This record gives sequence, C-alpha cells and structure tokens, in this order.
Amino acid sequence: MTSNIIDQSQHKAAKVAGFTFLFAFAIVVFSNYSINFRFIVPDVEETARNIIAHQTLFRINIVSNLVYLVTLIVMFTSLYVILKPVNKNLALAAVFFRLLYALMWGFMALNTLAAIRLLGEASYLPVFETNQLQTLSRLHLNSSWDAYYIGLPFWGLASAVCSYLWLRSRYIPRALASFGIISSVWCVFCGFTFLIFPNFGEKVNLYLFDVPLTIFEITLGIWLLFKGLRPVGVAHPNLINQ
Repeated sequence: MTSNIIDQSQHKAAKVAGFTFLFAFAIVVFSNYSINFRFIVPDVEETARNIIAHQTLFRINIVSNLVYLVTLIVMFTSLYVILKPVNKNLALAAVFFRLLYALMWGFMALNTLAAIRLLGEASYLPVFETNQLQTLSRLHLNSSWDAYYIGLPFWGLASAVCSYLWLRSRYIPRALASFGIISSVWCVFCGFTFLIFPNFGEKVNLYLFDVPLTIFEITLGIWLLFKGLRPVGVAHPNLINQ
C-alpha cells in the first residue's frame, strides 16, 4: 500500500513541468510564425532569397530548436518525478518516447543549418549551379518537416502514457486526463497514418494532427503551474511499481 501523500519534489516538479509546457509552446509559436511560415514559401528561389536576406533569423531559429529540445528534456524529467510513484515502468516508457521526439528537433536544427550553408560562399559551392544549390537547400528544409512528422507519433505515445498515469493518479481532473488520452491517441493515429499514406494529409488538414494535443498540453501546463497536483493519491495502489 502506497501513501496518498504527494511529496515536495513532486510539487516542485509540477511547477517546472507546467512552466515548460507553456514555454515550449511559446518557442514553437515564435519559430513558426516569426520565421518558418513567413520566409519558407512554395517557390524555391524566393525561399532561397529569404534565407540569404534573413540569415540571422534562420540562425535564431536553429537556436530556438535547440532550446526547445532542452525544454523537452526538462519537461519529461519533471513528469517522471511526478508520475514515477504511480507506475515507474510506464513513466520510463513515456520518458523514452518523448526523448525520441526531442531528438527530432536536433535533426531539424541540423537540417536548417545545412540549408543556410548551401546558400553561403564556401569555396566548394561554385561547382554546383545556383538552382541546384537552391533546390538542395529547400530539400534540407523539407527534411526538417519530415523529422517532425517522424517524431510526432512518439510525442503522442509519450502523452498517451502520461495521460493514462494522470487518470489513474487523479493528480489532475479526470476530464482533463481523459481529453489527454483522446488527443494523444488521435495524434499517434494521424502520425503513423500520414507516414504510411502521405495523401492522408490532403484529407485531414495537417494542423489537425497535433492541435488537440497542443490544446491539452497548454491546459495541463496552466493547471500544473497555477493549481498544482491534487492531493487525492493513487486510484489503484496495486498498479504501483508494476
């Protein structure tokens, strides 16, 4: 039988997790709406010109991706501290899934750096035609999105496991935890389906893949930051340490 008491480390971890959920969202909004959606356009030549003209912004975007990666590490570490008493093995599984998702942001940063370098003035670049360099640069930018959609189902899996643990622990309202499970399963379904059937993105808008999960994590972040954990204990103590 496990105590219903939530220790101080869990309370502190809840505040950290709540902050990182909101901070991570802010980074993504800044990165996409200030840089990616403004300067990466369907036309390859225009995108190349935008990269050259706003190279500093694109380099800031690289740093933003790396900061986001670190934020995810802090986030899943905090979530592990909170949810380990509920079920250590599942909490570790969630850490592993979110780590895989976090690593994709490292690949995204690397691809963006490669896209910038291809449009630079290195001595070996003149062996390529200008249009070839522009196409290769755009290919690396597209590879960044590929990395995101490879990581997307792992984000969903991590959130699904955590949401299940939230539900069992009752640390947060059951309605919120249930919404987390539904939105996470939807994200996993969309992620894997899109990788198998690329045309799925034409039937279901790509934005709808992760918007429900994003709404859940923003709401969860606000709850954890301002409300904290509800001291009601674990619903089924026999699940502990399975």
